[in-house]
Amino acid sequence: MTAQTKQPISIVGVPMDLGAGRRGVDMGPSAIRYASVKEKLTGLGYQVEDRGNLHVPTPESHEEGDQQLKYLREITTVSEQLAQEVSTIKDNGRFPLVLGGDHSIAIGSIAGLAKHHRQMGVIWFDAHGDLNTAETSPSGNIHGMSLAASLGFGHPDLVQCAGYAPKIKPENVVIIGARELDPGEKELIRKQGIRVFTMHDVDRMGMGAVMEETLNIVTNGTDGVHLSLDLDGLDPNDCPGVGTPVAGGLTYRESHLAMEMLAEANVLTSAEFVEVNPILDSSNRTAKVAVALIGSVFGEKVL
Repeated sequence: MTAQTKQPISIVGVPMDLGAGRRGVDMGPSAIRYASVKEKLTGLGYQVEDRGNLHVPTPESHEEGDQQLKYLREITTVSEQLAQEVSTIKDNGRFPLVLGGDHSIAIGSIAGLAKHHRQMGVIWFDAHGDLNTAETSPSGNIHGMSLAASLGFGHPDLVQCAGYAPKIKPENVVIIGARELDPGEKELIRKQGIRVFTMHDVDRMGMGAVMEETLNIVTNGTDGVHLSLDLDGLDPNDCPGVGTPVAGGLTYRESHLAMEMLAEANVLTSAEFVEVNPILDSSNRTAKVAVALIGSVFGEKVL
């Protein structure tokens, strides 16, 4: 593939930490840029523009509000802006690559993308389900509600981002790497029939088989595929710089294999990489892993 035939990429940073319980993830976009994400992609033959960061208010300057929906108003505002930004990138015929920030940014990303892909498949790499609502959330942190909101469950301000709902259908969603699910999330998964590959499944089947089945699901009757990758999906030994680490996660190589198989399938129409927290990291290791995975998903090979 020549550089001319590769779809140009637009990077947008969302320095959001209003949806998380620990500070620092707002520096994620800077950390990923510092780890040379643009240089990585340019080296692979892509034409890349960096659209900079959206403006996100700092928690210190605003009230948390409802303890079951912390910073709802501010997150809603940023989500609307991100939806517009992502939609504009798609209008320009470019591939949106969103850098977080906490996982609440997926509400805005998916809202903007679903305008262009009415039957969008979603691959959700995460230790968590992010399928809580205000009623089921143990923390009130909105980064644990983003997939639920995109599916049409939760507070109207989140669900109706960009003016319509739902954005995606449960049968088009696959969660990979789950190992910490709340009771309300388990119930929603069962009721909606969402395909979840827990770490038990990854251990038992192997990542190759998991990805083959995932690709079958997210491409069945869909018109685009979005990758939403939370770095806490990986094991904390490989990615220490995340706000909600859970032991026993995906290995570095398992994650690369997943990205390499995604690249081979050539089905991705957008991606976001979230929850890099440099404050909790050592020597920017987690952002470097993010950039390495971005390289693999855009076609970088060992040989």
